Amino acid sequence: MTEHSLWRFSRAFHRAINERQIADVAALIDDDVEWAIYGPIDLFSFFGARQGKDAVLEVIRQMAENFRVRRFDRESIMLGVDSAASMMRYSLTSLDSSKPISVRIAHFAQFRGGLLTRFRVLVDSFDLVEQTVGYPIHLPRIAVAQ
Repeated sequence: MTEHSLWRFSRAFHRAINERQIADVAALIDDDVEWAIYGPIDLFSFFGARQGKDAVLEVIRQMAENFRVRRFDRESIMLGVDSAASMMRYSLTSLDSSKPISVRIAHFAQFRGGLLTRFRVLVDSFDLVEQTVGYPIHLPRIAVAQ
């Protein structure tokens, strides 16, 4: 049985962020990759949609300039032949403040021939924004469950 593409991509992605080993992850990304991280683009410039390998590698470089991955836990995962989806909790360290950040994400990946062709990430952005700004965000009464 061969190793799933997600495992190779995941290892290379984390090396790219923590060790700035961009070449390893570049070898696993399709030239025409579709990439999107859904979250507060105004706070995190590397969120948003990107098209093409060069644009995605620039996003990964920006991530590496902003944080380090201390730990990640897969809460659930589903693997298909050329696809993967998972819920994860990341423990990060902000490089500008050395502050710990905890964030939950869901990601959906598609591969072809071992290369990443499509990647979508949903970020639990409310909690992330509170940690980033350093204080709780108080919602209007209408947003609070009764």
